Amino acid sequence: MIADLRRCVGCQTCTAACKLANATPPGVQWRQVLDIEAGDYPDVARVFMPVGCQHCTDPPCMQVCPSTATGQRDDGIVTIDYDICIGCGYCAVACPYQARHIVHRAEYAFGDDAIEPEAVRHDERRIAVATKCTFCVDRIDAAKGNGLTPGIDPEVTPACVNSCIAGALHFGDVEDGDSNVSRMLRETEYFRMHEEIGTGPGFYYVVDDL
Repeated sequence: MIADLRRCVGCQTCTAACKLANATPPGVQWRQVLDIEAGDYPDVARVFMPVGCQHCTDPPCMQVCPSTATGQRDDGIVTIDYDICIGCGYCAVACPYQARHIVHRAEYAFGDDAIEPEAVRHDERRIAVATKCTFCVDRIDAAKGNGLTPGIDPEVTPACVNSCIAGALHFGDVEDGDSNVSRMLRETEYFRMHEEIGTGPGFYYVVDDL
């Protein structure tokens, strides 16, 4: 995933789309947008930065998981097997991006009763286990065998990317040299969050043209 920081306006539409798509409980937001003050006085500016699971090449959360619930697919997406997660929280402590969440009872936006979107998408397996952004992996898997491309075709693209009103979020296969994200990275200056600690984040932040 790529976040073009030149375009993000901090509208939080991606956070709302993520919450709707995944029915996360109050206080749990898999996609967040940070509001950061950058620069030195008097030359300061606000920068809006989408954050969440970085789907690292070498994810520290996976290394500390005692039950092997956290895994990594061949396409690089970091997953959690809710059926074997024991909710110990080691992964949440190990994650340098604060991207993991654990809730111990079902909670809804308006009290004890779920509204329709929450009821439809509620997953009892996500209680008392670690949860996080999945890059809407069910949509990505739906692309297989039907000729659709994640990041290009909306129905197989993460909800946050589809919802971005400023066109700041992009998704695709970075290992495909002809993909939309590969072309963008070749043409721009970018960084990855906490790349210096060796996690190999799969989330790129564009800051300028080359």
